[in-house]
Amino acid sequence: MSSALTDESPAPAKGLSSGTLGLWGNTVIGLASTAPAYSLAATLGYVVLAVGEKSPAMFLIAFVPMLLVAIAYRELNSVMPDCGTTFTWGAKALGPWVGWLGGWGLAVSGIIVLANVAEVAAVYFLRAFGLDEVAENRIAVLIIGVGFIAAMTWVSYRGILVSERLQNVLVVFQFIVLGSLSILALWKVYGGTAGPQAVLPQWSWFSPAGLSSSAIAAAVILCIFIYWGWDACLAINEETKDLARTPGRAAVLATVILLVTYCLVAVAVQAFAGFGTTGIGLNNEANIDDVVTVLGGPLLGPVMAFILLLVIAVSATASTQTTILPTARGTLAMAVYKAVPGQFARVHPVFKTPSFSTLVMGITAGAFYIVLKLLSEDALFDSIASLGLAVAFYYAVTAFACVVYFWRSIFRSTRNFFLRGLFPLLGGAGMVWAFGISARDMLDPDYGYTSFGGVGGVFIIGVGMLALGVPLMVACAARLSLRPYFRGESLNRDTPVLVPDFEPPRGGL
Repeated sequence: MSSALTDESPAPAKGLSSGTLGLWGNTVIGLASTAPAYSLAATLGYVVLAVGEKSPAMFLIAFVPMLLVAIAYRELNSVMPDCGTTFTWGAKALGPWVGWLGGWGLAVSGIIVLANVAEVAAVYFLRAFGLDEVAENRIAVLIIGVGFIAAMTWVSYRGILVSERLQNVLVVFQFIVLGSLSILALWKVYGGTAGPQAVLPQWSWFSPAGLSSSAIAAAVILCIFIYWGWDACLAINEETKDLARTPGRAAVLATVILLVTYCLVAVAVQAFAGFGTTGIGLNNEANIDDVVTVLGGPLLGPVMAFILLLVIAVSATASTQTTILPTARGTLAMAVYKAVPGQFARVHPVFKTPSFSTLVMGITAGAFYIVLKLLSEDALFDSIASLGLAVAFYYAVTAFACVVYFWRSIFRSTRNFFLRGLFPLLGGAGMVWAFGISARDMLDPDYGYTSFGGVGGVFIIGVGMLALGVPLMVACAARLSLRPYFRGESLNRDTPVLVPDFEPPRGGL
């Protein structure tokens, strides 16, 4: 049999489709992965519940550690453009065990969010077309949600170019609708035609003054969720043109676009809806799960209501697909460096995608969704609330890995001091702070919808999913074929990057 690459054999140097995406395509993947329309609809109400009118301030505060972590990603990618991202960089800088757990944190995040965005896509598509009764049927929603996961797994399996073309359409649609909604709402507010519930925007909305640390931490961990996803730009670095520079630029660009969008939408929604306890008011408990689509009818009637429902369904669908990309490539890298079984290193000979990892990711997320959906819908809701813990964990690993990896060169220039030292250190510290405060609050049995033995279900799901990685890691370490990784032999600081024709850039931002 020929020694050529087959779907059943590991690929040397990973074998992904190099040089396929440009800056725009890479940025689109990052934006789609955040699911901006869905994230705002699902989270803004809870941020307002935690901090009142100060939600724009929370988007600004959460943006700071996100930007600092994005800088760490960019700096590490500039010298190690590896699709394993957190796993590879963590192992090189902090050792194989920390690197493995960082990779697990990324995988956990993907599994949790896939289950939830599939649910959202199914429910909102049904609601958009007036099938509210079907949307209340647990089994019907489950079947459609699993169908979405299967379909988006297939798109991811077919190749990165197919994924980019699909996301171009879905992302542009989202931002056009969100921008139009915000401008129209503010136009009516300032024109005096928004209704008696409306309030004029205030500069104080952008200041956290008067808030407790717990309120800020609760809001920030929610905001981390709505920003999360931009790092997909880095996970597809090996398939991007100018792979040492473009992914990092795309990550920073994506976070800035998200900041502007989120602040604009938050101000517009707060100004138009007001803070009343009835009608479309943001303090009306009936609106908390989705304060965005509530505005559809009052703004433009049934047409706008339909469009908003559809855009959130589209947003969730886009995120379903783009979430599979980084997690599948993360496990591919782990297998290439012998941290997990070799099957995960299989790359399709035609599509140049991590075939086995993509399929396993889709199947695992589908199984997780089915179990939680049948076990308890409340547990499914609590799982998304716990997502911020996993995200904060692996972002912190990446930020600290940047500081440690570049430690010897940090004081050689002002640029290095800030971009490879101080900024990543502050970003990692911010993630640790948000993780610690939120984990403490999540212990409360009244936090979220479920509790077990007097402990909040959100805490158990979030910390429990992360802790599950420890026995899995130990099981991998016990396998003879994987021991070289855990001894620091197959991946260490001196291990060359497995990317053809790569030369680290010299100087410049």
